[in-house]
Amino acid sequence: MHRISKLSLTIATVGIAVIALVGCSSAGSTAAPTPGSTVAANAPAAAPAEVSFEDNVLTTKDVMIKITDVKTIQVGEKGNEYGKEPVVAFWYDTTNVSGKETDSMTAWIFLFAAYQENDPNAENKLSVCSLPDAAFLDSQTSKIKKGGTVPNAIAYELSDTTTPVTLVASTLLGQDEIGSMTIELK
Repeated sequence: MHRISKLSLTIATVGIAVIALVGCSSAGSTAAPTPGSTVAANAPAAAPAEVSFEDNVLTTKDVMIKITDVKTIQVGEKGNEYGKEPVVAFWYDTTNVSGKETDSMTAWIFLFAAYQENDPNAENKLSVCSLPDAAFLDSQTSKIKKGGTVPNAIAYELSDTTTPVTLVASTLLGQDEIGSMTIELK
């Protein structure tokens, strides 16, 4: 029973985050790779049968998400004009592999979580914040056709600007970890 209530709470939290993000916007940004940023290599032509998160590419039976850029954005900078804390932002492409109904924002939120391990006593899961690139304001919730790819961006509010961020890919809203990557903040 505890597992069901925890899962329900997680689903409700993700739903609220999705609704909040739909109404958020900020000035546009053209993200250029920066020193130390993570840039994905070419994605495989066809998705492997197994789930994986390697070389900045998450592959599941339904979607493939390729991270194309990662950037730390300070308060007041383009992409974080209205925030109160620095953010780490990810630009990515979402491909619908199975044809199951999805969009780029929902796919990311259901499959990824970001953490900063800067508290010795508690897990520090980072909160999703305003869209860091207004270019995706109208397309972030567009339904992706089977075989189609839609770009998007997402940002997480940082606790500090020195502790690395761990991006964790998992299924079942965090129940089964697929893999992770560490982002050194610059």
